[in-house]
Amino acid sequence: MHFTHKAFWFFIGVIALVLGLIGVFLPLLPTTPFLILASACFMRASPRIHAWLITDPYLGPPIVEWQACKTIKASIKKKAFVMIVLSFLLSIIIAPILWVKFLLLVLAITLLYWFSTIPSS
Repeated sequence: MHFTHKAFWFFIGVIALVLGLIGVFLPLLPTTPFLILASACFMRASPRIHAWLITDPYLGPPIVEWQACKTIKASIKKKAFVMIVLSFLLSIIIAPILWVKFLLLVLAITLLYWFSTIPSS
């Protein structure tokens, strides 16, 4: 693999990992999707970091479940639904322009529909 591709995937992986770790402490930021993205990036850029990520006792299980079964734990999915609704609702309330409010509503509905199609374990 060319160095620039590895650097790109590593950079995206680091950003996703940082956002996922922030999501552990900040309820409005989802953790699991960012960890899954980080894992996918590190598979391409750094097998050592990928191995650390999937064997971590706290961060690893949702990633391994997604990679093995393409499912998300039902409790994680319920929390994500609540956080998606709350964060988009707050954004819609705060947005000053009507078309932005409408766009946020469409994005929220699309995201919730897509998320509902992911099987739960």
